Amino acid sequence: MKDLNNYFNEGLSGKRVLITGGSTGIGREITLTLASFGAKCLICGRHQEQLDETVAAAEASSSSGTVTAVAADLARGEEIERLFQQVDQQLGGLDILVNNAALGYGSVTEGNYQDISYIVQTNLTAYMVCAQQAARRMEASGFGHIVNIGSMSADVREEGSSTYVGTKAGIQGFSEALRKEINPKNIKVSLIEPGAVDTDMQPGNADNKQQQISKQEMIPAEDIAIAVAFCLAQHDRCDIVRMQIRPHLQLI
Repeated sequence: MKDLNNYFNEGLSGKRVLITGGSTGIGREITLTLASFGAKCLICGRHQEQLDETVAAAEASSSSGTVTAVAADLARGEEIERLFQQVDQQLGGLDILVNNAALGYGSVTEGNYQDISYIVQTNLTAYMVCAQQAARRMEASGFGHIVNIGSMSADVREEGSSTYVGTKAGIQGFSEALRKEINPKNIKVSLIEPGAVDTDMQPGNADNKQQQISKQEMIPAEDIAIAVAFCLAQHDRCDIVRMQIRPHLQLI
């Protein structure tokens, strides 16, 4: 059996990766993990300070890969276009897209049209358009892998979160249909659906979240990052189509 570090390095080293929402939470851990296995990562986020911190963290870790960053608000179509111009300029093509940028939101009875529209554009429309742009580049090169970070909220459908649930259920259906469309073009599609993860979306302070992790009611973001790396490192013959990851004692 192969050494696991070698296994991940062989599958990820030198791969050109775009990670949306790559400066905080799950996206940040995915960035640092893939860079540690030699990937060339371009990340985007809305806040330059957080982007700079993630780039610095990757550099400080002496990872074998690289991390560069572009500030972008993916709720705006022109920002997505600009982002993929940077993909072409900085990476010279794209092997992997990790669609991760998302915002939390509560019930559809809250806020107004602009509020809900912004969430849908960020959490769902941007996933679709980024996948579209990525697939075009991957089809031209003959291979690729798109990973959509969804949520188990798509199945749990918790009360008081109907807007967020709607976007995550949309990602679930989109991923299944997209895979049927682009697998014949040698482009993989994986859907990763986390349960309760220690991110800014979860209520409570750092101490409360650590207590939940200790009680196995929450998991750290690095657990999701390892799952993403596992999906991406698979042989060409093998697809991880859908993976749900939840804390051991999260029973719903």
